[in-house]
Amino acid sequence: MDVTNTILAQAHKTLQNTINLRRDIHAHPELGFDVERTANIAAQELKKIGIKVKEGVGRTGVVGDTDVPGATKRIALRADMDALPIQEENDASYKSQNTGKAHMCGHDAHTAMLIGAAHIIKANEKQLKVNVRFIFQPSEEVHPGGAPEMIKDGVLEGVDEIYGLHVYPLIETGKIAVGSGAFFGSSDRFEITISGRGGHAAFPHLADDVVVMGSQFVNAIQSVVARELNPTDPGIVSVTMFNAGTAPNVLPSHVEIKGSVRTLTEENRTHLEQRLKEVLKSIVTSPKASYQFSYHRGYPPVLNQETLAQKVATSARELVGEDRTIFPHQAVLAGEDFGYYSQKIPACFFLLGAGNKEKGINHMLHHPSFDIDEECMIYGMAMHAKLVLGSV
Repeated sequence: MDVTNTILAQAHKTLQNTINLRRDIHAHPELGFDVERTANIAAQELKKIGIKVKEGVGRTGVVGDTDVPGATKRIALRADMDALPIQEENDASYKSQNTGKAHMCGHDAHTAMLIGAAHIIKANEKQLKVNVRFIFQPSEEVHPGGAPEMIKDGVLEGVDEIYGLHVYPLIETGKIAVGSGAFFGSSDRFEITISGRGGHAAFPHLADDVVVMGSQFVNAIQSVVARELNPTDPGIVSVTMFNAGTAPNVLPSHVEIKGSVRTLTEENRTHLEQRLKEVLKSIVTSPKASYQFSYHRGYPPVLNQETLAQKVATSARELVGEDRTIFPHQAVLAGEDFGYYSQKIPACFFLLGAGNKEKGINHMLHHPSFDIDEECMIYGMAMHAKLVLGSV
């Protein structure tokens, strides 16, 4: 049996244990850096199979290493461990037991799959020609993220390549997608306050209508994206909060606007930041009105190195077939702190199909009813294992 078939057979065999692990982690979600229980599960599982473990990396992260005599390369595989501050609306037997916390982004599956992959890799260590580093990272969901803390603690030292995956319900189970270049976007946010004279709704000439100014800003910035960015180089400005007023007959004295900016390039990132500021200034022209503008840079884009993306695509074709491998897949403008790793060393991040419409599993990431088709974990474990067992 060749290595690909061996990996797939072992992934099928490991699936039930991986499901059990995933459901346990899912039922006990933890936020940010406070992932001690989840980290302990990862550490104990690695120790159980004889993998050298270092705990407390990047505050609460876990790193496992396998060392192959004579190997000249080390490949890292990364999983994130934290959940979201969301109340789960599923009725599954393994639903969250922690009020206001839930694994609605699939990090429970990421952790379980990397543990399962470690079992497969360890079982085939005689075929290993590279050293492997298993990275279990906290706080992907909360900016500034756990990746910078892990990097600061040396998690990339001696690492030549790093790979990560994300479950993706918009793609059906059994499919794998990857692209080269900028694959996930930067994730920035802005906060604006427009202030002016409040007043009676019947006497608008004696007030500054900050609601109108705020509405003009919201409309104007859509033209910036539509008419100032190259249509083949996407960007998004989403207004997600617009708060003003307390009564229908009162013109409020201030309006608060918040939103998100997503791009794939630093050029567009800088351009949108500058233009939001300029548009706001051009709209707030009343002599008695003023504004405050804050722009906060989040995660950088995830950059998939071309050679590594080709390697992921080739591995996927061998595991699931040409017709179930999507390459190149269009970029996704979600943010991921995996981008920090990709700024340091050759990296590749790919999507693992996890949707199944027949099972009713089609809610998007961060939805309170999000779940995965657990069979997808067969292919997640297999991809992790294939990327290192097929390397020299």
